[in-house]
Amino acid sequence: MEKIVSYFYVLYCKDTSFYGGYTVDLARREKEHNTGVGAKYTKPEMRRPVKMIYAQAFDTRSQATKAEYAFKKKSRKKKEEFLKIKGVKFPINLSQTCVVASRLKNVKEAELNEKSKEF
Repeated sequence: MEKIVSYFYVLYCKDTSFYGGYTVDLARREKEHNTGVGAKYTKPEMRRPVKMIYAQAFDTRSQATKAEYAFKKKSRKKKEEFLKIKGVKFPINLSQTCVVASRLKNVKEAELNEKSKEF
């Protein structure tokens, strides 16, 4: 049985704000946000389209939601610092690819990148 990977992700919104969330399917979740059904925060058209700029894989949902909570508590400046440290390029270009990192045990970064290639 294949293990379900839980992700903490960050979206860059049209109004230049950041949104942090949790999912098990990055591509589906970004699509949901862009159609206005992802979350109350990204529902208003002023925030869409959104671009997923960072995602981090975890072994458990609990770990991913803790990362989401910690991100949401940060100030704008601290969020930008966090994203820069994680490899997100600033200023953000909507054509840049999403940075995908891993906190998975026994999974190589290359395997994770292969799994999220369609994203």
